[in-house]
Formats: sequence, structure tokens, C-alpha cells
Amino acid sequence: MVRIQRRKLLATCLCITATVFLLVTLQVMVELGKFERKEFKSSSLQDGHTKMEEAPTHLNSFLKKEELTFHRKRKWELDSYPIMLWWSPLTGETGRLGQCGADACFFTINRTYLRHHMTKAFLFYGTDFNIDSLPLPRKAHHDWALFHEESPKNNYKLFHKPVITLFNYTATFSRHSHLPLTTQYLESIEVLKSLRYLVPLQSKNKLRKRLAPLVYVQSDCDPPSDRDSYVRELMAYIEVDSYGECLRNKDLPQQLKNPASMDADGFYRIIAQYKFILAFENAVCDDYITEKFWRPLKLGVVPVYYGSPSITDWLPSNKSAILVSEFSHPRELATYIRRLDSDDGLYEAYVEWKLKGEISNQRLLTALRERKWGVQDVNQDNYIDAFECMVCTKVWDNIRLQEKGLPPKRWEAEDTHLSCPKPTVFAFSPLRAPPLSSLREMWISSFEQSKKEAQALRWLVDRNQNFSSQEFWGLVFKD
Repeated sequence: MVRIQRRKLLATCLCITATVFLLVTLQVMVELGKFERKEFKSSSLQDGHTKMEEAPTHLNSFLKKEELTFHRKRKWELDSYPIMLWWSPLTGETGRLGQCGADACFFTINRTYLRHHMTKAFLFYGTDFNIDSLPLPRKAHHDWALFHEESPKNNYKLFHKPVITLFNYTATFSRHSHLPLTTQYLESIEVLKSLRYLVPLQSKNKLRKRLAPLVYVQSDCDPPSDRDSYVRELMAYIEVDSYGECLRNKDLPQQLKNPASMDADGFYRIIAQYKFILAFENAVCDDYITEKFWRPLKLGVVPVYYGSPSITDWLPSNKSAILVSEFSHPRELATYIRRLDSDDGLYEAYVEWKLKGEISNQRLLTALRERKWGVQDVNQDNYIDAFECMVCTKVWDNIRLQEKGLPPKRWEAEDTHLSCPKPTVFAFSPLRAPPLSSLREMWISSFEQSKKEAQALRWLVDRNQNFSSQEFWGLVFKD
């Protein structure tokens, strides 16, 4: 019995020993397996790193070849096409080969092309035209071209003969410009004829119970035209609903208070309810006509217009707007508007052209038909593209002349390309007139100083070498 128990105990010990041995062996095998896998991963990772490190070399080699090909192609292009260098970063394009009919030019804002032998023209945006940086000295084959669709308040120097005549080509609001932008705010003849927003006269008469006959919407107060002074005086003789920041007495809905909403459908619907709108430009310049004039015509509202002295050349019909310039005082204008407001027949005479869809102004029809650019039309070039191509084409015209052994043509802008008189201040009743604001005073003094700046700038540019700001301002303020 004792012997049997010893055998059982021995067998149990052997089993335990065998089990422990197996467990230890298994653990060793597991650890060896981990080690081998770790070594394999490490080896693979090292090989992978080697390949990854080698890859950029091949990639760089490929990129260098592509870059070399690109630069060779770019060099070939630049040696084949004239360069149009935007001196103002208006387009933001660092390089683009643009097709202009049968001609092509390379357009860029990159000033490193300043000394390139194929650089033929410098393009300037008027608002950014700055005396602190000009491409001087100006070589004989360097044309300067000006794109400026804005009023003089953006840069008065351009509106004086010494500066405007620095440019060979212009695209401005003037009809005399090489590329006139006079109709830049008018999409088409169709929008003028459209009855989409037209409110019938009977409805407008009913709305008159809660609306004034006139509406005014301006948030750019006290501009060079001094329009707010005129409207303030007019308000003493007739009711005016004013929604903008200037002379405001009525609020737009919250969602339409942002100036960006002035082309929103909701804003149009509100303005279209009125019989008359005060359409006053921020400056008085020949052919400077903005959306302030075209918008009411599109909406079926009669514009009471103050701005371009040449506006009669652009009216859809002889009787489509009331011109402030024809009245000696706001009081007389108010009397005339009240008369039209109370007589449907007299009022309808101003919208008859729209109701019939008849535009009799041949100048306007021709300008829209012949312009080489569109407004909000994806099927046409915009006016910046048209400006670039105008300059490109003229540069190529001269290249072809020179290839034939003929002298190149020289174009020069004239002072009619930007024509604006000195700003004036309306003088009405001293009781209603506010004190002359610093802003109103500024426009007059700015105009006077801009004449001196224009003369100084022209003298320095004609000297044809770089100059410092100190030299410029020294000439401006020289006794």
C-alpha cells in the first residue's frame, strides 16, 4: 500500500515536472518567435527606410526633369510672347499665357520680369497707382496702360493732365478712353426693358399712404459731389425716405442692412415700390455713371439724377429721368416732383419707354452692342480681360510693324480720358446747412494738392530715373 502511494506521488511529481518543462519550453519558443519577428520587422523597416530614403532621390530627379522641362517651356514661351506686367496685383496671376484673338501675351504680376527683354507693357490699376514704386527708368518700348473704373475720390492725381498723359492706353469710364467702361454697371438692354420688378402705378399710388414719393439710399456720406447737402435741403420741401447711413430716417429689414444686399431681390422689391429715387453719384465727372442710375431704370423707378454732366447722352429715352441740373434750387425740384406725383399722366410719361420696351438712344444701343466685354455674363470676357487683350493687341501691332522695318505707333492718353471738375459745396439755407465737415473740406483741399502732386510726378517721371519719396514731396511743397 505504501509502495503504491509512493508510485502515485512519483508519477504526480513527474507530471508536474513535465508540465513545468513544457511551459518553460513553450515560453522560450514564444520569446524566440517574438525576437525573430522583431528582427524581421526591424530588417524590413530598415529596408523600407532605405527605399523611402531612396525614393525622394528618384522623385527629385523626376521633379527636376519636369521642372527643367517647365522652365525650358516657360523660357521658350517668354522668348516668343510679349510680357504684360501688372504693376498692381489686381489679378493675382503670377503667370498666364493669354490668347487674344490671333495674338497671345504672357500676363503676370511678378515684378522680377521688370528687366526681361520681352516685357513690353506695364498695366496699372488706378486705385493702386502709387508714386512710391514705379517701373523706372522707362524704356522706349515700354508702354504704360491704365485701368481705372472708379471716381476721382480713389486717386485724384490721375485726373490731371500731367499724370493721365503718362499712359499710352486707358480703360476708364470715359467714352474717350481706348476701352470705354461707361456702361460698366449695365448688364444689357434686356434688363432695362424687363418688367420683372415693375410695380403698377395704381399700386404705387396706394403705397403712397405709407411711403414717401422719394427714396434715398446712401451709406458713403459727404463724398466729393456733396450730395448729402443737396438732399438735406430737399428734405425741407418734400418727404424723402432715407434708408442708408446718410440722413437715415427709415430702416431696412435686418437681413438687408448689409451694403452687399443692395443687389438682393428683397432690396429690389422694396425700392421698386417707390415712384422716384434720388440717384446721386459720389463725383461729378463726364460719363461717370454707376448703378445708382441704371438700377432704378431696371426696377421701373424714375431716377432723380445728379452726377455726370453728359448723362443726356446715355438716357434710354429723352424722358426717362429727372435731371437735378435743370433746377436752380431743391425747392423747385420738390415742386416738380409733387406735380408728377399727383398727376398719373405726367408721371407715366417717364416710364412709357419701359412699358413699351422702346429704347430710342442709338448711342446707348451702339455702345452695348459693340463693347468687347460683358457684365455678369459667363459667356463673355469681363472688362479686365478685355483691357489686357486691348494692350496685348496693340503691342503685337507694333511688333509686326517693326518686323516690316516700319516705326512703331505711339498712343497717348488725353486729359479727356478722365474729366472731373474741382469739387464744389452746395450753399443753401444757412439755418439748415451743417458746419463744413472735415471730410467735405478734405475733398476740396485734396483736389488742389493733387494738382501739385501731378506736376511733381510728371517732372520726376520725365527725368526717367528712380526717385525717393523725399524728392517727390520736396517738389510738391516747394514754394
